[in-house]
Formats: sequence, structure tokens, C-alpha cells
Amino acid sequence: MNVFIALLLGLVQGLCEFLPISSSGHLVLLHNVFGIEEGALFFSIMLHIGTLLAVFAVYREQIWALIKKPLQKKTGMLLAALVPTVILAVMFRDFFESSYSGKYLGAGFVLTACLLLLLQRLSSGKKTLKTMALQDALLIGLFQGVAILPGVSRSGATIAGGAIMGLEKNEAAEFSFLLSIPAILGSVVFELPELAEGGLKQVDLLYVLIGMAAAAASGYFAIRFMLRIIKHKKLWPFSVYLSVLGMLVLLDQLWFHIFFA
Repeated sequence: MNVFIALLLGLVQGLCEFLPISSSGHLVLLHNVFGIEEGALFFSIMLHIGTLLAVFAVYREQIWALIKKPLQKKTGMLLAALVPTVILAVMFRDFFESSYSGKYLGAGFVLTACLLLLLQRLSSGKKTLKTMALQDALLIGLFQGVAILPGVSRSGATIAGGAIMGLEKNEAAEFSFLLSIPAILGSVVFELPELAEGGLKQVDLLYVLIGMAAAAASGYFAIRFMLRIIKHKKLWPFSVYLSVLGMLVLLDQLWFHIFFA
């Protein structure tokens, strides 16, 4: 790894985590097309911490309100949304792990493109985070579980899920970004045993700091930009981008086999 790779991976993680284009999908794409590895496990974990810092920066008031008063409906809805995500992650663990080879990447990108097109066409609902029901949270969590698949955007899927259930789109976006906190923390905790076993060998802290800072800064920009896009209903460019990208990946997977076996 060098400074450029650390910066690139940080930018991809931050931008693609919150823009609806799938961070895991683009990391798999970087690996298969350019041979760029995500790096050591500790580096990967710190990139996720960088994206968390971006969420804390944008939603600091809402997060502080949840900390001061944890026993409130919003907390319950966030926890409820985690249940189907965890169930899917555990039940289909082997499937999701095998998907990181990229064999479903094209389909994942196309699925996200379809979800964004649906989100673009849906009228904004009237439900808020105060009026949403348990079934709303559960469906959003189910969509988040599907987004473990590389190519399926977590933010795009969860916001679309909220919109399908009648949430106002900005409210669905806020719920999605707040939901990323326990989701990312959960993935970090899940990786800690492997980190403890492997230790911190071959980790250059300079590259870690560069990647983490890039993820935090680009993540902050991506959240702000995404909120503006949703407000002005301009999701179609992402749908077009992912449709083209997904079809190119599928063509290579099915016929050319240049980057994907």
C-alpha cells in the first residue's frame, strides 16, 4: 500500500457508503479490475470508523438527543430494524461471504439501479420518524440485510424501503444514516476476533490516518450531497450510472471473462 491507494480507498469508502452506489461493490470492482486490495483488516476497520465520524458530524444533534434520552421511539425503531439485518446476515453468511468474489456484482448494481428508479418515481410519504410503525422499521432492516450483497447500496436500499412504507423521503434518509451507526459498529465488532488473532502487523499508521481522514471527509460531503439530491429528486443519474456499470459487469461475467471468471 502507498499514500495514493490509502487515499483512494478512503474516498471510495466514504463516498460510496452514503451515495447510493455501494461501497462494497466498488471495492470489489477495484480489486477485480485494477487489482487494488482493500488492505489489512485494521485498515478496513478504521475506514469504517471514518465513515462513522461523518455521520456523527452531520447528525450530532439527533445523536446527542438519543444519548440523553435513549428510551424513546426512535431508538426502538433503529434497534428493531437491526433484527432482520442480523437474521439475514447469520442465515446466509456463507452466501454473502462468497459474493465478495464478485460473482453477483453486476446483478447487485442493476438491482440498486432499479431501487433508485423506484425511489425517484415514488411520491414522498407523510410518515415521520415519530409516526413510523414497527413494520416500517422491519422492512427497512430487511432491505439493509439484502444490501450486504456487494453492488446493492445500503443507503439506496434503506431509503427506498422507507419510501415504500410511506415515510417522507428526508425522514427515510435520516433513518437510513442513523441506522448506519449500529450497522457499521456491528460489522466492526464482528471483525474484532479476527483482528485480535491477526494482530496489527504490517500496518502503517500513516496510511491508516490518511484513509480514515479521507473516509470521514468524503463521507460528510456524501451525506450532505445525498440529502440535497433527495430534496430535489435527482436520483436518476445514479440509476443510469449503475445500470450501465451493472450491464458492463454482467457482460464480462457471462461472456468476456476479462475481469471476472
